Amino acid sequence: MMMSIDATIVATALHALEQDLGASINWTSWVITAYWFGYVVMLPVSGRLSERYGHRRVFLLSTLAFAAASLACGLADSIYALVLFRALQSAGGAGLTPAATGIIVTWFGPSRDRALGLFGAVFPVGAMIGPLFGGLFVTYASWRDVFFVNVPLGALAALLGLWLIPRDRAVNRLRGRTDVPGMCWLGLAVIGGMLAASTLGDADARLASWRFLLPAATSLLCGRQFFRHIRQTAAPFLEPRLIYGPGFGATNVLNAAYAGATAGAITLVPLYATSRYGLSALDSGTLLIAEAIAAITLSTLAAYLLRLSGYRLPFYVGGTLTALGLLLLVPGPPGGIPAYAWLATAAALIGAGAGIMSPASRNACLQLVPRQASTMAALRATAQELGVIVALAAATATMARTSEPTAALAHIYLVLALVCLVVLPLVRRVPEHRGAW
Repeated sequence: MMMSIDATIVATALHALEQDLGASINWTSWVITAYWFGYVVMLPVSGRLSERYGHRRVFLLSTLAFAAASLACGLADSIYALVLFRALQSAGGAGLTPAATGIIVTWFGPSRDRALGLFGAVFPVGAMIGPLFGGLFVTYASWRDVFFVNVPLGALAALLGLWLIPRDRAVNRLRGRTDVPGMCWLGLAVIGGMLAASTLGDADARLASWRFLLPAATSLLCGRQFFRHIRQTAAPFLEPRLIYGPGFGATNVLNAAYAGATAGAITLVPLYATSRYGLSALDSGTLLIAEAIAAITLSTLAAYLLRLSGYRLPFYVGGTLTALGLLLLVPGPPGGIPAYAWLATAAALIGAGAGIMSPASRNACLQLVPRQASTMAALRATAQELGVIVALAAATATMARTSEPTAALAHIYLVLALVCLVVLPLVRRVPEHRGAW
């Protein structure tokens, strides 16, 4: 919940902190960018560290690091310090989900599949209330409070963790040398790719410019070296089969595609509603509530039905509903249907699709490698974040290069819907499982 709130609450404070710190727009945007850079880079690393040093230990240290960095963000007296502390904050936050997943898999026994499914229902709640609390803090207090709120939450989570989470089982810890070169190659590849993608959002960006080519080439070369390294190393921090092996590769691609389509679409829905239909900022913002409610409700129901449905059926149903919701956004509403009701229905369908898929995507492949649950959780989150980054970068670049961004956005929704349908055949390669594991 703390991580989910932080992912959306900071965006509401950007204008206020820009004025208070006297920052430029470019540096202000790095308050968001630096966080996601650090988060995506550290996710696979934190998953491996959790298995090596213990899920409970990494969870507690990550919680305290996140809270301490949040305090530093709130006390920052310059935009440069704030960007630095946001990167440190992301390093702490990246350890929470993999470690928590490892804790659930280790201690929940036959109930772990449902616990993991319900665990995912927390994220839409935080994403929904984050902007609300952010608006209240900025309006009636200070932008610094969007960071300070994490300090008591983090301290409370750490105290509860010390009390409630059992100590790590020593037999589950992985031994051996840490694969530092592999971590570095992967980190450089991800950073280069994200930098290349972020440049596409500039209106004057060109594919032939060094601003794009240099980080893109760096990403490709380092990525090639990373895959070469993990194939030749006896104990890589990420085993090749977990990335592209039978079953694992298909699941990773599906997670990236559906996360990119869902998050990319929902992030741009308020802009679409305002620019195309003239809805107010309040009305366009409440469309996200329809998406969140559908996601929370359906993910909870899907978690309890997972043992009957297996993993493939939720992907088929959820992917189809997501595509249908995206397709509804392309044309205008039929005669007599208010634009708000039409858009809310589309947003709800997208949220329902994401909610139905969430428990299956969290559990898929885990029953094959339960001792590497943290690594699999980190890979899932990494695939999803990379999908979101690519989808938003492509959408932003497309809108920046046209005189009619609203029409371009409608075409983007059409492309995202087609992506959801095109990847559906991959579902048959997802490892099927019914019942507890």
